[in-house]
Amino acid sequence: MKASQFNSALIDSSKVLKPIAMALTKDAEDANDLLQETMLRALSSQDKFQDGTNLKAWLYTIMKNIFINEYRKKTKRKTFVDSSDNLYYLNSSSSAIPNDAETNLSMTDLDHAFASMNPEIKIPFLMHYRGFKYQEIAEEFELPIGTIKSRIHFARKELKQKLNRHNV
Repeated sequence: MKASQFNSALIDSSKVLKPIAMALTKDAEDANDLLQETMLRALSSQDKFQDGTNLKAWLYTIMKNIFINEYRKKTKRKTFVDSSDNLYYLNSSSSAIPNDAETNLSMTDLDHAFASMNPEIKIPFLMHYRGFKYQEIAEEFELPIGTIKSRIHFARKELKQKLNRHNV
Protein backbone atom coordinates (compact mmCIF):
# COMPACT_ATOMS: atom_id res chain seq x y z
CA MET A 1 0.00 0.00 0.00
CA LYS A 2 1.35 3.40 -0.96
CA ALA A 3 1.83 6.11 1.65
CA SER A 4 -0.94 8.29 0.19
CA GLN A 5 -3.39 5.36 0.21
CA PHE A 6 -2.40 4.50 3.77
CA ASN A 7 -2.91 8.11 4.91
CA SER A 8 -6.37 8.36 3.34
CA ALA A 9 -7.33 4.99 4.85
CA LEU A 10 -6.19 6.28 8.25
CA ILE A 11 -8.34 9.38 7.91
CA ASP A 12 -11.37 7.26 6.94
CA SER A 13 -10.74 4.90 9.87
CA SER A 14 -10.48 7.73 12.38
CA LYS A 15 -14.23 8.33 12.07
CA VAL A 16 -14.90 4.75 13.19
CA LEU A 17 -12.31 4.84 15.98
CA LYS A 18 -13.54 8.09 17.57
CA PRO A 19 -16.60 6.46 19.30
CA ILE A 20 -14.40 3.59 20.48
CA ALA A 21 -11.93 6.04 22.01
CA MET A 22 -14.83 7.85 23.69
CA ALA A 23 -16.14 4.57 25.11
CA LEU A 24 -12.72 3.72 26.53
CA THR A 25 -11.89 7.10 28.06
CA LYS A 26 -15.36 8.49 28.92
CA ASP A 27 -13.98 11.98 28.22
CA ALA A 28 -13.98 13.93 24.94
CA GLU A 29 -10.52 15.46 25.36
CA ASP A 30 -8.95 12.18 26.46
CA ALA A 31 -10.65 10.45 23.52
CA ASN A 32 -9.15 12.99 21.10
CA ASP A 33 -5.72 12.49 22.68
CA LEU A 34 -6.05 8.72 22.44
CA LEU A 35 -7.14 8.92 18.81
CA GLN A 36 -4.28 11.29 17.97
CA GLU A 37 -1.73 9.05 19.66
CA THR A 38 -3.16 6.03 17.80
CA MET A 39 -2.83 7.78 14.44
CA LEU A 40 0.71 8.92 15.27
CA ARG A 41 1.79 5.40 16.19
CA ALA A 42 0.10 3.98 13.11
CA LEU A 43 1.97 6.43 10.89
CA SER A 44 5.28 5.65 12.57
CA SER A 45 4.59 1.90 12.24
CA GLN A 46 3.29 2.01 8.69
CA ASP A 47 6.04 -0.34 7.56
CA LYS A 48 4.70 -3.03 9.95
CA PHE A 49 1.23 -2.95 8.41
CA GLN A 50 0.73 -5.78 5.93
CA ASP A 51 -1.46 -5.39 2.86
CA GLY A 52 -4.62 -7.45 3.08
CA THR A 53 -4.81 -6.98 6.86
CA ASN A 54 -7.88 -5.32 8.35
CA LEU A 55 -6.69 -1.76 8.95
CA LYS A 56 -9.46 -0.91 11.42
CA ALA A 57 -8.70 -3.97 13.54
CA TRP A 58 -4.98 -3.09 13.47
CA LEU A 59 -5.73 0.48 14.55
CA TYR A 60 -8.13 -0.75 17.26
CA THR A 61 -5.39 -2.99 18.66
CA ILE A 62 -2.97 -0.06 18.73
CA MET A 63 -5.59 2.13 20.44
CA LYS A 64 -6.45 -0.50 23.02
CA ASN A 65 -2.79 -1.08 23.88
CA ILE A 66 -2.14 2.66 24.25
CA PHE A 67 -5.17 2.98 26.52
CA ILE A 68 -4.10 0.03 28.70
CA ASN A 69 -0.52 1.30 28.98
CA GLU A 70 -1.67 4.81 29.94
CA TYR A 71 -4.08 3.37 32.51
CA ARG A 72 -1.27 1.33 34.06
CA LYS A 73 1.00 4.38 34.19
CA LYS A 74 -1.68 6.46 35.93
CA THR A 75 -2.37 3.70 38.43
CA LYS A 76 1.32 3.23 39.14
CA ARG A 77 1.76 6.97 39.77
CA LYS A 78 -1.03 6.89 42.38
CA THR A 79 0.43 3.89 44.22
CA PHE A 80 3.20 3.91 46.76
CA VAL A 81 4.93 1.05 48.52
CA ASP A 82 4.73 0.65 52.27
CA SER A 83 8.31 -0.19 53.24
CA SER A 84 7.31 -2.16 56.34
CA ASP A 85 7.84 -5.90 56.57
CA ASN A 86 4.49 -6.72 54.94
CA LEU A 87 5.06 -4.60 51.80
CA TYR A 88 1.41 -3.72 51.25
CA TYR A 89 0.53 -1.50 48.31
CA LEU A 90 -1.70 1.40 49.16
CA ASN A 91 -3.43 3.75 46.77
CA SER A 92 -2.87 7.34 47.61
CA SER A 93 -5.03 10.09 46.36
CA SER A 94 -4.49 13.80 46.14
CA SER A 95 -8.06 14.51 47.13
CA ALA A 96 -9.16 14.17 50.73
CA ILE A 97 -12.69 13.97 52.01
CA PRO A 98 -13.27 15.76 55.30
CA ASN A 99 -14.48 13.46 58.04
CA ASP A 100 -16.78 15.03 60.59
CA ALA A 101 -17.61 11.74 62.30
CA GLU A 102 -16.40 12.89 65.70
CA THR A 103 -19.09 15.58 65.75
CA ASN A 104 -21.89 13.21 64.77
CA LEU A 105 -21.17 10.40 67.23
CA SER A 106 -20.90 10.37 70.95
CA MET A 107 -18.69 8.02 72.92
CA THR A 108 -21.85 6.46 74.37
CA ASP A 109 -22.93 5.38 70.88
CA LEU A 110 -19.54 3.80 70.28
CA ASP A 111 -19.54 2.06 73.66
CA HIS A 112 -22.99 0.58 72.97
CA ALA A 113 -21.94 -0.58 69.51
CA PHE A 114 -18.75 -2.24 70.81
CA ALA A 115 -20.44 -3.78 73.87
CA SER A 116 -22.71 -6.01 71.82
CA MET A 117 -20.04 -7.06 69.30
CA ASN A 118 -18.73 -10.60 69.21
CA PRO A 119 -15.20 -10.62 70.74
CA GLU A 120 -14.06 -12.84 67.87
CA ILE A 121 -14.35 -9.86 65.49
CA LYS A 122 -14.10 -7.00 67.99
CA ILE A 123 -10.60 -7.79 69.32
CA PRO A 124 -8.87 -8.05 65.89
CA PHE A 125 -10.65 -4.85 64.83
CA LEU A 126 -9.45 -2.95 67.91
CA MET A 127 -5.90 -4.27 67.46
CA HIS A 128 -5.90 -3.11 63.85
CA TYR A 129 -7.32 0.25 64.90
CA ARG A 130 -4.48 0.62 67.43
CA GLY A 131 -1.90 0.14 64.66
CA PHE A 132 -1.17 -3.57 64.56
CA LYS A 133 -0.62 -4.97 61.08
CA TYR A 134 -2.72 -7.85 59.77
CA GLN A 135 0.26 -10.21 59.97
CA GLU A 136 0.92 -9.33 63.62
CA ILE A 137 -2.71 -9.94 64.56
CA ALA A 138 -2.70 -13.23 62.66
CA GLU A 139 0.40 -14.38 64.53
CA GLU A 140 -1.12 -13.34 67.88
CA PHE A 141 -4.23 -15.47 67.29
CA GLU A 142 -2.40 -18.16 65.29
CA LEU A 143 -4.86 -17.75 62.41
CA PRO A 144 -4.42 -17.22 58.68
CA ILE A 145 -4.10 -13.58 57.59
CA GLY A 146 -7.21 -13.93 55.41
CA THR A 147 -9.29 -14.88 58.45
CA ILE A 148 -8.07 -11.78 60.29
CA LYS A 149 -8.87 -9.55 57.31
CA SER A 150 -12.37 -11.05 57.12
CA ARG A 151 -13.00 -10.54 60.81
CA ILE A 152 -11.89 -6.91 60.63
CA HIS A 153 -14.10 -6.41 57.59
CA PHE A 154 -17.12 -7.91 59.35
CA ALA A 155 -16.44 -5.81 62.45
CA ARG A 156 -16.38 -2.63 60.34
CA LYS A 157 -19.58 -3.66 58.60
CA GLU A 158 -21.36 -4.46 61.87
CA LEU A 159 -20.11 -1.26 63.50
CA LYS A 160 -21.32 0.79 60.53
CA GLN A 161 -24.78 -0.80 60.70
CA LYS A 162 -25.08 -0.22 64.43
CA LEU A 163 -23.94 3.38 64.25
CA ASN A 164 -26.29 4.11 61.35
CA ARG A 165 -29.20 2.88 63.44
CA HIS A 166 -28.25 5.27 66.27
CA ASN A 167 -28.07 8.28 63.96
CA VAL A 168 -31.35 7.72 62.10
